[in-house]
Amino acid sequence: MATPLVSIDIAVNGVIQPRTVEARTTLVDFLRDHLHLTGTHVGCEHGVCGACTVLLDGEPVRSCCLFAVQAKGMAVTTVEGLAPQRGQLSKLQDAFCEAHALQCGYCTPGMLVACHALIERTPHPSEAEIREAIGGNLCRCTGYQQIVDAVKRATAPGAEVSK
Repeated sequence: MATPLVSIDIAVNGVIQPRTVEARTTLVDFLRDHLHLTGTHVGCEHGVCGACTVLLDGEPVRSCCLFAVQAKGMAVTTVEGLAPQRGQLSKLQDAFCEAHALQCGYCTPGMLVACHALIERTPHPSEAEIREAIGGNLCRCTGYQQIVDAVKRATAPGAEVSK
């Protein structure tokens, strides 16, 4: 029996992406395999680790737990879409570098997306709000403190991160 194919249109990082996919294709596989956006990582494939976090219509979601067809007509933002333009870092991405908030880097895309969503809602979050926002993302290297420090650095009133 042939696997059913479905036509979808998803706006990914501001660009409409019309594709035909198998109905069972996960959103993370769509991003990585069909669009070659490999910044979104595949971790546990059960929605536990947060490595595959993307924004779906502005809200953080686990892209391993959604089918691409569920995102039809919606807007997806990946870690690649957080930068102001190709070759530049966002203020948050730069702060991650400055605060040494990444080590092996596997959790970093999901952490950045989760933190970006927090900052969109709360431009100057408290440490408790930062910890709550990243609470669903696992990191085995940093101990989380550097990630919290990076978000505080990027969102402190009048703070500038070096370029």
